Amino acid sequence: MSSAYRTHDIAVEAGSLLVGEWNPDATGMPWLLVHGVTASHLAWAWLAAEAPERRLIAPDLRGRGRSERGEGPLGMAAHADDLVAVVDTLGVEQVVVIGHSMGAFVSAVLADRHAGRVDRVVLVDGGLPLELPPGMSPREAVRHVLGPTAARLERRFADQGEYRDFWRAHPAFVDREDPLLDSYFAYDLVGAAPSLRPATSLSTVEEDSIDQNAGDAIGRAIERMPRPTTLLAAERGLRGEVPPLYPDLDALRATHPRLRDVRRVDGVDHYSIVMSAAGAREVARAAGEAG
Repeated sequence: MSSAYRTHDIAVEAGSLLVGEWNPDATGMPWLLVHGVTASHLAWAWLAAEAPERRLIAPDLRGRGRSERGEGPLGMAAHADDLVAVVDTLGVEQVVVIGHSMGAFVSAVLADRHAGRVDRVVLVDGGLPLELPPGMSPREAVRHVLGPTAARLERRFADQGEYRDFWRAHPAFVDREDPLLDSYFAYDLVGAAPSLRPATSLSTVEEDSIDQNAGDAIGRAIERMPRPTTLLAAERGLRGEVPPLYPDLDALRATHPRLRDVRRVDGVDHYSIVMSAAGAREVARAAGEAG
């Protein structure tokens, strides 16, 4: 990791969050980075490599990475309020917010609940409602959308190599040799060998995903959308498949006229839109526009 990278333990209402920070001495408005439902702040390492001139603030959300799960409810509003505590502690008045997957939903809610703290928002393959089969319950939707990604949370792994091999079989990561991936997956494991486990629990994912799909906070945020907001949509889905999570961008533009911009990022899937140099480059470009 770059010498321009450091971490903080920052107190929030429910406990403490580990917060990664790149380029802390950079000038200009910082970017606040919000990762996905089973991820950690290291999902943004590729963006850090593409934006060395930007101050990047990237928390592990509650119950992920090295952040405490804490007491009390999870959900988009709770995470959004945690993020305000983070920027308050770091002495930051206003940020560009970039959220990926579930983090995009958190970002939309943050911009709605604390509009004065947000300059603009970039939603990365998330943040807007997904089309689900009719009659599917919010709890069933978790496994429907995440599939093996959710199932792995209940597995145990003998060592880091076994866990990396598990991910090597995933269509989004097959044939990819990347030290940043190795670091990301190693960080994701907690516990002791030979019973290592992913840092995020399935119950945490379910609670947040249900609120993401059915909670009031995201509905209000999407309706009002008080800050300039761009959506970047991947060409492929979670397992490299077509159609992607957001197949019809024209329909999104019509349904959400307050979106400033909606664009497709070619050649990437739901993961590599942030966890690759090519995807991170497009995210950096969108975040840097008009600012």
